[in-house]
Amino acid sequence: VQLQASGGGLVQAGGSLRLSCAYSVRTFGSYTMAWFRQTPGKERDFVARMALSSGATFYADSVKDRFTISRENGKNTVYLQMNSLKPEDTAVYYCAATYGSGNYYWARNYSFWGQGTQVTVSS
Repeated sequence: VQLQASGGGLVQAGGSLRLSCAYSVRTFGSYTMAWFRQTPGKERDFVARMALSSGATFYADSVKDRFTISRENGKNTVYLQMNSLKPEDTAVYYCAATYGSGNYYWARNYSFWGQGTQVTVSS
């Protein structure tokens, strides 16, 4: 399983970015996809997840109503639309995947990881 994240960059506070995560496995229906973020010296924090079988989503409180996780099945891609960005959203963002559709909240729950993409929000 390979995950390829892209779409990071520099944006001003209040702006938007869309991250993409392309996954390589053809039959990915039973997996959960997620986004995490990490700042230097800190643990990798949960941002959002989607169960691909049902489309059910869950968000961290800090990003609820601002970020949206979605998928495009024909392209085997999961997105993270980030609106109303704040300087505290600055981090390296990672996409992750794991088999199953449970309440997977911790980084240790995820078996597969993409490379990170830097998001920087200036004030």
